Formats: sequence, structure tokens, C-alpha cells
Amino acid sequence: MDIIKEAQKVLAMEAKEILSAKKRLGKDFIKAVEVLGACKGKVVVSGIGKSGLVGQKISATMASMGTPAVFLHPVEAAHGDMGIFMKGDVVIMLSQSGETEEVINILPALGRLNIPIIAITGKKNSSLAKSAVCVLSSSVEEEACPLNLAPTCSTTVQLAIGDALAVVLLNMKNFKKEDFAMLHPGGSLGKKLVLKVKDIMHSGDSIPSIDEKAILKEGLLVMTAGRFGCVAVTGVKGKLAGIFTDGDLRRLLEKQANPFMMKMSEVMVKKPKIISEEDLVMKALAVMEEKSITVLLAVSKDGKPAGIIHLHDILKSGVV
Repeated sequence: MDIIKEAQKVLAMEAKEILSAKKRLGKDFIKAVEVLGACKGKVVVSGIGKSGLVGQKISATMASMGTPAVFLHPVEAAHGDMGIFMKGDVVIMLSQSGETEEVINILPALGRLNIPIIAITGKKNSSLAKSAVCVLSSSVEEEACPLNLAPTCSTTVQLAIGDALAVVLLNMKNFKKEDFAMLHPGGSLGKKLVLKVKDIMHSGDSIPSIDEKAILKEGLLVMTAGRFGCVAVTGVKGKLAGIFTDGDLRRLLEKQANPFMMKMSEVMVKKPKIISEEDLVMKALAVMEEKSITVLLAVSKDGKPAGIIHLHDILKSGVV
């Protein structure tokens, strides 16, 4: 057996069936989007077996894209979990045959609750299809399984239809990256889009700072205690006037044999590279990479040192 050729055959068959599903999209798909778009409650996705597993993915995708959705197993629904339904909900029901017993058993109850059903099925004349307000065809010529039995092409088409619904709804709602991030606070993508410098910076007494009138010897003591390899230099009304780093010290010692009695205002780097405490952490990282530095001072709106952020803080935050 040529393993690669067999795998390519499967992918080709599934790709072909998705293209066939694409050609079938029409009024029923538009109706489904309209029903979902007008939904005042939540979308309940249901199915059993492989269709149920696909349904779980569809509900998860919709929820992550701003459409409140949950998955409900039809057997659990028949044994008390119908209580999950509320006025304004919509059901997406998956069954390739459209005659799955566990699915058919709950259709009368859904009818009594006036819950509109969107059917994803391979049989347009099935019991499920007849109970639905719109039918999205997931029919296939054959499964990729050589026995033409195991759901393969059909479940791929079901999943693709679910993705199409979710993405169209996302576009209708003008769902942005920032909205996506709010629904993914634990992931790196969400953190990249919402995590701000103020969320991870060291602030208050943790900021190594000294007045510009102080001498370098005092500044070095503060810098050493701060363990950031730098010290913020403040001027009038406590506003940031400059910065002095261990690198600046090495360069200064090459020029001055004994600079320790010099004032900080004489040795500091004026107009240092800074960042706002309201900026995203990803912006801070970009600045560090551009300037080949590992520490940034964050300032408040009034120009005072608000915090200090180290490259290690960014790495620990999980944004990269």
C-alpha cells in the first residue's frame, strides 16, 4: 500500500465534498444566518455520535466568536436537560441520516417550546429536516472510509458548514480582534491584544529612582538595590528627567577615573526611551527588540515614573 497516496485520496475526497457543499449554499443558509443573527438567547447545538462531536466543535467555535452557544447531548435533553432552553434560543441539530432516534425523540418538545431548529443533515426529506425552519445539506456521494460506512466526508462537511455559519455571524456583528481577545484571556493571543504594561510592571517602591541633584555614588546604591541595572532620574515635580544604566557606568568609567561625586543630572541619559503604562505589553517588547534593551521605564500621563518593566516580566506573562 502506498501510504501517501491513500492519505491524499482521503483529503481529495473530503475536499471534493466541501466544494459540493459550497455549491449547494442558498436560501436556507441565508435563512439560518438570519435566524441566528436575530437570536435573543443562546444557540444550543445538539447531535449524537460523530455528529455530536462535530456539534461540540461548532458550539465552541461560535462561543469564541461572540455568539453565545452551548452543546446539549440529545439523550441528556430527553432526561431533564431540556430545562436549559429559554425563550429566544435557537437549536442547530446535526444528524446525517436525519432519523437518529435520540434526536427525533426531542423534536416534539422543541416544537412545544417554539424553539426554531436549524438542521444540518444529509437527508432533506428526513424527519429532522421536516421539523426545521431551514435545512443545510451535508450530503455526500460517499465516505472516505473504504467501506463507505464510517463518517468521514460527511462529518468534515458538517464541520465546514458550522465554521461557515460562525464566520458569517462574526462578520455580521463586526467582531474585532479585541473582542476575540476578551473571550480568550488565558491564551497568548488574548494577552497580546489586551495585556497592558501597567498589568505586569513593577511600581511604587520597586522603581529604582533618585533625584537629579543627587551624586552618582548615591545613584549607584539605588541602582544596585533595585536589581534592574538602571535607575530612573527625576527632576522638577518628580517628573522623569533621564535614566542611568550599568552600561552608562561602564562607558563613563572609560572617560572619567573618579566620576562618583558627579551629579546625576551630569551623567544621566536625557530623553530616555520610555513607554506609557497604558501601552500594550507587545509594544514594550517591540521597543526592547528595536533598541536591543531589556528594561523600559513606564511613565504616567503627568510624566512621572509609574513603573519599570523587564524583558523577563514579558516572558513570564505568556504573551510570547
